[in-house]
Amino acid sequence: MEINVNHSSCRNLQIRSPLLNLQGALNLRFSVSFTKQNLFQKTSSSTKSPISPPLFRRSSTPSCSLSGNGSTTEVVEVDPSLAVKNKLREISPELKGTSVFLVGMNSTMKTSLGKLLADVLRYYYFDSESLVQQAAGGESAAKSFKEKDEKGYRDSETEVLKQLSSMGRLVVCAGDGAVQSPTNLAFLRYGISIWIDIPLDMVAREIENGSQCLASAISTLGSSSEVVEQLTLLYEETRGGYATADATISLQKVACQLGYDSVDEVTTVDMAMEVLMEIQKLTRAKKMMEAAARPF
Repeated sequence: MEINVNHSSCRNLQIRSPLLNLQGALNLRFSVSFTKQNLFQKTSSSTKSPISPPLFRRSSTPSCSLSGNGSTTEVVEVDPSLAVKNKLREISPELKGTSVFLVGMNSTMKTSLGKLLADVLRYYYFDSESLVQQAAGGESAAKSFKEKDEKGYRDSETEVLKQLSSMGRLVVCAGDGAVQSPTNLAFLRYGISIWIDIPLDMVAREIENGSQCLASAISTLGSSSEVVEQLTLLYEETRGGYATADATISLQKVACQLGYDSVDEVTTVDMAMEVLMEIQKLTRAKKMMEAAARPF
């Protein structure tokens, strides 16, 4: 079975899968991404954006207060995304449309980070695991499919990664299957891969609160300690694959570097800055290696 998805800003995307119809899921994502791209190109339009609000708030109107001598002092709130935008201007010429793959345990931070990076880079955003789930008919159907035919499920994951890796200007949040086979890991090499390392207890809290759905191997029926134990086993299975990423961004290390008392204080913007700095290092290193290999 072969499905062609055409998009004006991307090469033809062909999905071959004997078990899943990925057309609906891919058409939906491309439609949303195309709408978003058009919005960037029509900044002068007064039409309200149909996409969700930005992941960061812009600074509010400057507030004014009177000082003791009667003069007026202007207090300006700094836009937290300004540093991200400035860093982006530095690396955009070097990035040249290279896709970014985020690997690591599924978490709210990883998802929000992927969407923010796509926003500031003006890239398309995809979640590879969500594409497979949507094509299977939803999370429950995908879980059932995986239990009945795990090889078929893994083959579908591979096919999605294969097609996404053939395109540029993407930010992809990759599922755990992306690091569990040499073939899938090879597809990640077509872009820049970043391991977003989130503490397991934070991921466990999200599962218990229902704000994050993890792999079918994780059950929420047990106690908090049992959920953490299951996550630890999954982490041990996938850690080797995560470690092959081009760079690692640890939430815990970012919290320490910024002097936060808790990892909960780390924002998506904080993480985005770290990712962009790592991307800058990687692109510059690649540029230096290419220059060194060039004949005199």
